[in-house]
Amino acid sequence: MAFEGTVTYYRSYERTLFVQDDDLAIFVNHLTDAKVSPGDRILIRGTTRANFTPYVNSDSITVLRRVPLPTPVSASFDQLIRAQFDCRLVTTRGIIHTIDFTVSALAPVRSIRMQVLADGGYINVNVDSDDAGSLEDLLDAEVELTGIGGETFDGKMQQTGVLMHIQTLANVKILKRASTSPWSLPLTSMDRVLAVSHTQDSTPRVRVHGTITYYEPGVAVVLQDGNRSIWVATQTRIPLRIGDAAGATGFPVAQDGFLRLAHGEIRDRFTPAPVTPLEATWSTLSPSGFERMGHHYDLVSIEGRVVAQVQEASQEEFVLSADGKLFSAFLGRTENPLQEAKPVPVGASIRVTGICIRESANPFIANVPFRILMRSIDDITVVANPSPLNIRNLILAVGMLLLLVFAALTRAWGLERKVRQKTAALAVSVEAEAAHERNSAQLEQKRSHILEDINGSRPLEEILLQITEMASFMLDGVPCWCEIGGEAMYGNRVADVNGHRVERASIHARSGPALGTLFAAFDPAKPVDTRETIALSNGARLAALAIETRRLYADLRRRSEFDLLTDIPNRFAMQQRLDLLITEAQRDQTIFGLIFIDLDKFKPINDRYGHHIGDLYLQEVARRMQQQLREGDMLARLGGDEFAALISKAPTQTHIEEVVRRIELSFDTPFIVEGFLLRGTASVGIALYPEDGTTKDKLLNVADARMYVAKNDKRKREESQLGDPPCEVSA
Repeated sequence: MAFEGTVTYYRSYERTLFVQDDDLAIFVNHLTDAKVSPGDRILIRGTTRANFTPYVNSDSITVLRRVPLPTPVSASFDQLIRAQFDCRLVTTRGIIHTIDFTVSALAPVRSIRMQVLADGGYINVNVDSDDAGSLEDLLDAEVELTGIGGETFDGKMQQTGVLMHIQTLANVKILKRASTSPWSLPLTSMDRVLAVSHTQDSTPRVRVHGTITYYEPGVAVVLQDGNRSIWVATQTRIPLRIGDAAGATGFPVAQDGFLRLAHGEIRDRFTPAPVTPLEATWSTLSPSGFERMGHHYDLVSIEGRVVAQVQEASQEEFVLSADGKLFSAFLGRTENPLQEAKPVPVGASIRVTGICIRESANPFIANVPFRILMRSIDDITVVANPSPLNIRNLILAVGMLLLLVFAALTRAWGLERKVRQKTAALAVSVEAEAAHERNSAQLEQKRSHILEDINGSRPLEEILLQITEMASFMLDGVPCWCEIGGEAMYGNRVADVNGHRVERASIHARSGPALGTLFAAFDPAKPVDTRETIALSNGARLAALAIETRRLYADLRRRSEFDLLTDIPNRFAMQQRLDLLITEAQRDQTIFGLIFIDLDKFKPINDRYGHHIGDLYLQEVARRMQQQLREGDMLARLGGDEFAALISKAPTQTHIEEVVRRIELSFDTPFIVEGFLLRGTASVGIALYPEDGTTKDKLLNVADARMYVAKNDKRKREESQLGDPPCEVSA
């Protein structure tokens, strides 16, 4: 198709274009490099979208001439919310309630975002300007807005609000400034703020129909009709049946970008109308944009592997992995606290059925996380159990072996008693048997102690020494030792190895190369005995169990205390150290400092160069800051781009401020990350014990608050100076 129109709005870095001809207007997805501006008369060639009528994909734009802009039509909130002037140049009035800056997801360009209260509801307004100085006195002002009328949508392209696109601040005309500046209002006590609340809501009640796919008494009902579904907030607790056709009435609201009904009433028609769950994958539940339909609030079924299971008083959470991505499935226990999920071992593959809840309603954001709300235990189906080769089953096998040995010892003791009672002639044989049983009991006792130590906290070196002693005991005291990793040696190794007959058994790992070798040295003249293989094999299996158990414990402990990206302590380790420093400072009457560090403008680095470069940048930042601390001080990553430093036994506050200066100066030298030259800064907040607080929470709050004050001051200075970009690139 081809048509002419006058450009009424154009955002170049997003290629967002609106054109109008008389009283007809349309949105054009600008796919060419043609440069246009409001007032250009252009010829457009392109194709329309099947699922969104006022939308054209254009692959050819020709500028014809300059013409006056169309006369804006006066529009009310009701007309805008009903899309009567969709894509047209309109003018409307309202009072500005919020003014903020936002950054485009496609380019590091700031623009103004406003919320304007009109007669009927709120209008979201985008203004293509980053002039902070022009925003003075706009808050609470009555204004006249001239721009393009439009709407906001959720992932199913359902309307969730009104949106206006305004090309310049000149199209925001102040009709009446606020009588009082918001920052000169008298202070109100926090417990009295509700006393001034006043709401006038003329939103009419609506009625919908569908099948009940989810019901949480006193909270919500989800109805689904075909590919449409809606969350109905309700206080009803009457019995409702999943799968019944039902009607609902309530008041439409857009909450966090999702379309919902508030103050809902439900009427179950008691007519079965079951909905077949959508057989889904991670990618189908997290679409890349409005090219694909979203599935929030839909009844879905998805398969995943259990990574973890967390039981709480009100719900049970399953953390699942599907297509290499994680998501959670929740089973609520609000109405039946005794309801428990089926026991599902970690590593099992299960299929869960429930309502899909997306974390963001924005249809233009790709790979949005989601969670599944299950209705009952029956929504969990075990598809495949985990592999039986794990440490738990190995411990059970060892336990069963010990039980069998104990049973054998008991039976042998009974037989020994009978033999002693029947004939004294067999006294010598009985004594030998008794000696054997004593040796077996001692061996069993040694094994039991070793297993207890493996499950306890005894050092690995001592356990391996016990295993070599047990093997020596089983082999009548011959020298036994083990070598781990070709370096460490434990036990009684003979000096003259070549002068002995040396037998060995490999200490096999569950996977990968052998962990080491267990040796025993015999007199060359002594014949080979089957007990040698048994003793060395049993010792090797116990050694493998001990080594892998200790390695697993060490790995889990390190993961719980260190940040995996930067290899420095994490938030949990920092808070433990902070508790210890408070105790020591109270006891020794010393002072110490807590420093909160937040990297400035880290998000643009991720947006521009990708998360890989962002991760490498965080690692280099952590390394530089660590070099500024003394031995005994701690640097920790709290999460994202936030760090904290604990300065122990600081002589004075000046000493801590010197550390802060060193940290800030460490950012002066640019960071070179895989050929990119990155310049960064950080905002810092300090809390001093005991001057700023004597408890952990107080110190954390003071340092955090001062860091945000520093960050806001820096942002204001940069805005007043039209600050530099956060990073530079070198070839």
